[in-house]
Amino acid sequence: MREPSELTTSDRASATLRGVDEVVDICRDLLRIDTTNTGDNDTSAGERVAAEYVARQLAEVGIASEIYESAPGRASLVARIEGTDPGRDALLVHGHLDVVPAQPDEWTAHPFGGEIRDGFLWGRGAIDMKDFDAMVLAVVREWRRTGVRPPRDIVLAFTADEEAGGTYGAHFLVEKHRELLDGCTEAIGEVGGFSYTVSKDLRLYLVETAEKGINWLRLHARGRPGHGSMVHDDNAVTALAEAVARVGRHRFPVVVTPTVRAFLEELSDALGIELDPDDPETAIAKLGPIASLIGATVRNTANPTRLDAGYKDNVIPSRASATIDCRTLPGQADLFLEQLREVIGPDLTIEHVQRQPAVETTFDGALVDAMSAALRAEDPGARPVPYMLSGGTDAKAFQRLGIRCFGFAPLRLPPDLNFSALFHGIDERVPVEGLQFGVRVLDRFLRNS
Repeated sequence: MREPSELTTSDRASATLRGVDEVVDICRDLLRIDTTNTGDNDTSAGERVAAEYVARQLAEVGIASEIYESAPGRASLVARIEGTDPGRDALLVHGHLDVVPAQPDEWTAHPFGGEIRDGFLWGRGAIDMKDFDAMVLAVVREWRRTGVRPPRDIVLAFTADEEAGGTYGAHFLVEKHRELLDGCTEAIGEVGGFSYTVSKDLRLYLVETAEKGINWLRLHARGRPGHGSMVHDDNAVTALAEAVARVGRHRFPVVVTPTVRAFLEELSDALGIELDPDDPETAIAKLGPIASLIGATVRNTANPTRLDAGYKDNVIPSRASATIDCRTLPGQADLFLEQLREVIGPDLTIEHVQRQPAVETTFDGALVDAMSAALRAEDPGARPVPYMLSGGTDAKAFQRLGIRCFGFAPLRLPPDLNFSALFHGIDERVPVEGLQFGVRVLDRFLRNS
């Protein structure tokens, strides 16, 4: 095999083309592995099978990897690809293997069928985030076959349990196997580098430089139990329902963070509109399908997601509970809890189920330059911009080690695709051409990062 420096331009072009072809098959294989994460170890499935599939894909081209289980079946895989400059810090490239549940009877195509239809690859995880897992595998497999080595070490991490907070995946790796991440100072992962079409000649590519904090709460109301046929003024279900309704309807104050301000300034310039800093939602409303994704980043949010009360139809229970999915802006976590307490009132108790801080970095440096250059090389109309993700990722675990985290899983999307609605929604799918575009961009980026 020739040394990397001996590879010609045509060698590299053909390697990229082979990876572009292969990514669809790899992504389809991954989609057909049901890795549903229910949040319960007894009912979650498939992460070990998916990790073993990844291990085989890497081993086939001579890349060694190890699988680490935090609990039976809760498996993550890590591999390190050596770069040409051992003196440089390493780059972490991470993607999760688990997916949220899907009900097949709600879907147009089976969520674990990996079907190609109308130019899209359909399945649960198609954009969250087995598409990126497949891109990474396609790129590094072709590198190994053609002798390409990156300029610095790249650590690959394919994790379990991201969809339930990462306790059995990324956080487990950080707490129990942090030596695997030695030397990593920067990282890329999901939900960034996707396109938003402004015009025929201009597309904004949103690179995630921040994400909101997670605070999953349970509210508990207590009351006097009794018979359902009697007049009852101390009813836990009533108290809970009233509080949940207040939370669900409440809108927390607008707070524009540095990342969101930078995005809005880029947006107003691209759209040719004037930005009112006191009314950012007017500009955001012009974003169409991704307005809901961006709109959630100008305020803290709290959404009721589950209710639990009672054990018999004619018995008033002594306790009723609700789960609230809360997402907080950087620096707002403590203030948010004070504001939430005012909304729910003094009588309910609050239990913290999952609490992880917001993540934020700046949109600058050599890594950002490499992202921008790779995007522009494949799309001359690309304009990379920073943005904040309204949800959370495994970056919350890796930033605990001081790693600077970005979301960069490049996709060029059709202008009319409601991308944000596909996350955890029905009929999740990724455009085949977008997948192939992502391989080309990722290949360029990783060669020059």
